[in-house]
Amino acid sequence: MEKVKLSPSLSMSRIALGFWRLKDWNMSISELNRYVRRSIDLGVTTFDHADIYGDYECEAEFGKLIKASPDIRDQIQLVTKCGIKTLSAKYPDRKINHYDTGFNHIIERVEQSLTNFNTDYIDLLLIHRPDPLMNPAEIALAFEELEKTGKVLNFGVSNFNPLQYGGLNKHFNGKLLTNQIEFSPYNLEHFDNGNMDFFMNEQIHPMAWSPLAHGLLFNPKDVKSRRISTKLQEIANELNISIDQIIYAWILYHPARVIPIVGSGKIERLIKAADALHIQLNREQWYEIYNASRGTPLP
Repeated sequence: MEKVKLSPSLSMSRIALGFWRLKDWNMSISELNRYVRRSIDLGVTTFDHADIYGDYECEAEFGKLIKASPDIRDQIQLVTKCGIKTLSAKYPDRKINHYDTGFNHIIERVEQSLTNFNTDYIDLLLIHRPDPLMNPAEIALAFEELEKTGKVLNFGVSNFNPLQYGGLNKHFNGKLLTNQIEFSPYNLEHFDNGNMDFFMNEQIHPMAWSPLAHGLLFNPKDVKSRRISTKLQEIANELNISIDQIIYAWILYHPARVIPIVGSGKIERLIKAADALHIQLNREQWYEIYNASRGTPLP
């Protein structure tokens, strides 16, 4: 599979695999081992996590695999995120969900992630969401400390707008590599908030979470999703492929070289996503889907 080089120490697979539902997959370690190795065989080697996934348990579940099969670690790129504090029985003193991008919290969460994963380094660390109280200089100090100790090799953000990205990147000497955003035919906000133009101008390759719009395009529940779903099915019929493959092909078409994250524990769905790399939409088909989402033709 094609790789996207983000830095001298990080090349990511063109399709990533997300583990936010790992606990729901109900896999034994041996089943997870088979799934991960089949993923690697497909060329999907970039694995997306976050400290909060699965009520703070998904990282450790994946870490059991690394402990049982340590050879896997050098074949994959581990991505994880921090900066959100959720309500959990594990943290009984918390009263509300909130964000924390302070120096101490970032360092503590990375240390915990390293323990969870049974590894001594993380390939890519992302700040999970922009924090209204975030101090870019303080985040940069935490990143510099983690970089200096070799605990994290590369850094980025998630759900940031161009101003937030640029502000943190300025304090971090221009070392941020990516922004993980919600992006799908249903969610076009990043064409409006300046992110897509920013990615192109700065040669940033974003990651896309929820590329299938939380399943909404398969089971439409509003006028917009029904409109998009109808168009997707029409083009899928033309090309004799599935709707999910059309969606991935639509995302992959963009010149920013977006990296969609597949969130399924089923190998057949991952295979379909990987096969979408070979689907050639034409420009008119791409705009048909874009216009269906907008609800109006271009002027």
